[in-house]
Amino acid sequence: MTYTLDDLLQLMARLRDPQHGCPWDLKQDYASIVPHTLEEAYEVADTIERGDFEHLQGELGDLLFQVIYYSQLAREEGRFEFAGVVDAITRKLIRRHPHVFPTGDLHAPLDTPSLSEAQVKRRWEEIKAEERAQKQVPEQLSLLDDVPAALPALSRAAKLQKRVAQVGFDWPDALPVLDKVREELDEVLQAMAGSDPRAIEDEVGDLLFATVNLARHLKLDPENALRGANRKFERRFRFIEQALRDNGRPIEDCTLDELDALWGEAKRQEKNLPSCG
Repeated sequence: MTYTLDDLLQLMARLRDPQHGCPWDLKQDYASIVPHTLEEAYEVADTIERGDFEHLQGELGDLLFQVIYYSQLAREEGRFEFAGVVDAITRKLIRRHPHVFPTGDLHAPLDTPSLSEAQVKRRWEEIKAEERAQKQVPEQLSLLDDVPAALPALSRAAKLQKRVAQVGFDWPDALPVLDKVREELDEVLQAMAGSDPRAIEDEVGDLLFATVNLARHLKLDPENALRGANRKFERRFRFIEQALRDNGRPIEDCTLDELDALWGEAKRQEKNLPSCG
């Protein structure tokens, strides 16, 4: 027997049944579920990055369940149901792909798109801008509307920069951005010479923002780049821990120079370079 989406919706309703449901599930609301949604989304990303496709199906199921959960809460309040979520996203995607669905009919015969990728992206942004305009009072419109505040900071910085670049508020290439990074680093050093922690934090924030801009100009996703750096750091530090375990030495007894030497060895082994020892 294979369960269906209808079965999952029924399961969710049972979990929230006032008399026979799960006590934990009955206590939840939109806000309390958000941390779980973010965690599940990151677990999907982590599974893909590690190439662990054996477990991807399960992680996607966990993420889907978050959508089901919000939809059940909304159903109980008479706001909308899961079917409305499906209908809304389907209509939006048809609307945003006029080159694939020129008549707006999902079931119309397929036709070969005549637009280039650049033209498709430009039209996508135009349609999104039209949608934003319909949601806002004209005099309050901003190009930055609908950039979610809850995005990870690096991703949100890149999205803000990409959005304003659409109207020419951008450097022409990466080199002047690199100059900006150096400028921001100098300002961090100047702030460090003072004694105001808030000023230092402000300048470090500017440095990070400029670094995100550099990544964007180099066609890199800053969030992915940092996640890669995190994985590399973790891999090399685990090498240090294992090397010390092999030698029966507690890491707490090592000097920084000794740890740094092992770090260098980890780097050499990753690059298949000969040891200096």
